[in-house]
Amino acid sequence: MGLVFRSTNIGVFICLKCCGVHRSLGTHISKVLSVTLDEWSEEEVDSMIEIGGNASANSIYEAFVPDTCSKPGPDVSHDQRMRFIRAKYELQEFLKPSLRIKSGKRSTKSSAFLTSSLSRKIMDSFKSNSSSQKMFQEGMVEFIGLLKVTVKKGTNLAIRDLMSSDPYVVLNLGKQKLQTTVVNSNLNPVWNQELMLSVPESYGPVKLQVYDYDTFSADDIMGEADIDIQPLITSAMAFGDPEMFGDMQIGKWLKSHDNPLIDDSIINIVDGKVKQEVQIKLQNVECGELELEMEWLPLDQ
Repeated sequence: MGLVFRSTNIGVFICLKCCGVHRSLGTHISKVLSVTLDEWSEEEVDSMIEIGGNASANSIYEAFVPDTCSKPGPDVSHDQRMRFIRAKYELQEFLKPSLRIKSGKRSTKSSAFLTSSLSRKIMDSFKSNSSSQKMFQEGMVEFIGLLKVTVKKGTNLAIRDLMSSDPYVVLNLGKQKLQTTVVNSNLNPVWNQELMLSVPESYGPVKLQVYDYDTFSADDIMGEADIDIQPLITSAMAFGDPEMFGDMQIGKWLKSHDNPLIDDSIINIVDGKVKQEVQIKLQNVECGELELEMEWLPLDQ
């Protein structure tokens, strides 16, 4: 698992490769601390929450990146990474002009004051723009992103016919309802089927149900479960663009007596994507387990 750091006065998470560059800017511009090894003050926690993660911060700090300047990926040289980060945070070249604070030669003390002033202006910008960032509307519903759910397989599902069942999976989120194909006469079905859900701003758990398909009567229920998607979305939004980070764990949905998890569900950045493996025990049924993979897709992807 890769090390993760934070810039307390900018309000973003940074990877190990960017950490050294941030530290070279000086603490008056970027004060770098470890996410796990250093203590968090209440003010630092509140600031990170208010900014809303890397994606939200980048919408301000990278508002005017010119076409001739490409954002560095994980494999660029140290010099390229240094030039971009300095331009972004120290020289403020990509900020909206009204947010830029210019000065001549800066002492450390004056730079600290200017950075503090910049932070206040940017925080005000976050507050005024928070309702319009990266959302789209359908009727009166606002969406914040897409959730790709891969229904992988079921194990030891309940019998609803004479000797077997014809199972399929239904997912519900808000008014959306999607379902997999039916697998005939199989208590250990393999689907590996992707279903895509739009996630509204006010979202709850994904309601999952398994049914046995019947031709001449109502389909029989074979279990259900509520899938909490908040840990995935919160982790993804906190880190912003996952392509800027190497493979690492960024979150976790913990197993407890009041959820259907078989084991803790780990949230990882894998090949530039935020994914979560989920293994659940179906509820309100005599037996049955299901294996899923969830992936968070921000609207700009």
